[in-house]
Amino acid sequence: MSISLQKGQKVSLTKDNAGLSEIIIGLGWDEAPRKKGGLFARKPESIDCDASAILCISGKFRDKADVVYFGNLKHKSGAVKHMGDNLTGAGEGDDEQIIVDLKQVPSEYDKIILVVNIYQAVQRKQHFGMIQNAYIRVVDGRNSTEMCKYNLTDDYSNMTAMIFGEVYRHNDEWKFNALGQGTTDPGLGELVNRFV
Repeated sequence: MSISLQKGQKVSLTKDNAGLSEIIIGLGWDEAPRKKGGLFARKPESIDCDASAILCISGKFRDKADVVYFGNLKHKSGAVKHMGDNLTGAGEGDDEQIIVDLKQVPSEYDKIILVVNIYQAVQRKQHFGMIQNAYIRVVDGRNSTEMCKYNLTDDYSNMTAMIFGEVYRHNDEWKFNALGQGTTDPGLGELVNRFV
């Protein structure tokens, strides 16, 4: 049974799931309906949200090779894979997925931070207040069973990036923490630097 998480809530992924190795982290969002412009108004550009995974050593980001995103789809360890970029968020189900093989994550990495930023948010004057139904969920890769889900419900107007959650190792146990922290970082580089 899937656990519905509140902001800041932590849940163990491996404690009651012996043999759990592969998890699928699904992220989803929809564009909120926009007011119609005048007759000659330009059609607004669709909002392109990009999900990324930041691998940390002792809780800190150390190397740009440890960012898995649309420009680097697979971590050098092979433990974290991005399934590709969705440019619009249209359609049902997860918009982007990141697969993590927990048993393959090298021992020095203790945290995988899951973030989403809006591509060219500043230039396009777009922010998370224009997005609805955003969520992050963790799925058991063995049987596609949803283990937990966190729906973001706060008002994120003027926020251009989002720290959705983190998968972290604690006492040989993997856990998930629902964060839901909005930021005004203009791009992935600035977002990553928060964890240096």
